[in-house]
Amino acid sequence: MKRKLNSILLVDDDPDDNFYHQIVINKMNMVNQIDIAANGIEALAYLKKEECVAPDIIFLDLNMPKMNGWEFLEEYKHLGISVKAKVLIVILTTSANPDDIKRAKEIEDVTGFETKPLTKELLREILEQHFQDYL
Repeated sequence: MKRKLNSILLVDDDPDDNFYHQIVINKMNMVNQIDIAANGIEALAYLKKEECVAPDIIFLDLNMPKMNGWEFLEEYKHLGISVKAKVLIVILTTSANPDDIKRAKEIEDVTGFETKPLTKELLREILEQHFQDYL
């Protein structure tokens, strides 16, 4: 790998999933920083911070308390271009509901829809598709 991504943001309320996904990401040695938000509200607050390192990838769960993934995406589209410029959003959820997949494909900001858990193969595929200069 030529260089590492700056940041990945995991937006998921399940601490076990976040722990496992951090292990998978760290084993790939592909990113400088991994941040976690337990719901959409925390993710939006993170992205709006002045000192925020804009994540290269957001892995977004759909089913979360306070603000779910769909609600987050609705608010996300109102963020400034400087925040969203190079962010790749991949929905990472337990849902394999065809309606959810169809809905995700209709949202411009969403790049992919994957079922948990995050794997090294999926991360490698994302790098190959979207971050060629990092391989």
